[in-house]
Amino acid sequence: MSYPLDTKPLLLKVRSKYLHVTPEEFDRLCQDNPDLRLELTNNGELIVMAPTFGESGEKNGNLFGRVWAWNEQTELGKTFDSSTGYDFSAIGGGKLSPDVSWIENSRLEGVSLNQFIPVVPDFLIELRSTTDNLKDLQAKMLEYQRLGVKLGLLINPEDKQVEVYRLGRVVETLESPMSVSCEDVLPGFVLSLKKIW
Repeated sequence: MSYPLDTKPLLLKVRSKYLHVTPEEFDRLCQDNPDLRLELTNNGELIVMAPTFGESGEKNGNLFGRVWAWNEQTELGKTFDSSTGYDFSAIGGGKLSPDVSWIENSRLEGVSLNQFIPVVPDFLIELRSTTDNLKDLQAKMLEYQRLGVKLGLLINPEDKQVEVYRLGRVVETLESPMSVSCEDVLPGFVLSLKKIW
């Protein structure tokens, strides 16, 4: 994305609790405010995410590392971290950034990664941090499920729970699991949660 040099930056001015922007304004906000972590819901609500505390950052790094290491061995797809933006606006969704996501190789053929990714991930993880509202995260997971994510995990360290969102199935809640099998989408992969609890 590039804009004429005489165009003033689009800066974020917060005057109300809920801000609504167009997808085009969102793209400008991201370009003009690269230090902010932003998401856009399917109804145009702007979400500004604060940086996480160290504990959440370490746990998120652990989760990303486990998925990345599995993919490095299998080479079945590509793994993306929490800074990666997805653009679901063409299919009635927003512009979101899961904490960890993975897409199978064939689904990325011909897709430029020099933009927000316009492909729904096959697998993703959202990790609840101490500042996250659980109901908001659950709504986000249901939106991912609606968009076609095959397997999504909402990991909630505070309550030692994992909510499992599988395409076309009801949400399953696991209490204090030491691992979660992801083998139906990521062959041979079982996510260890020993360092999350």
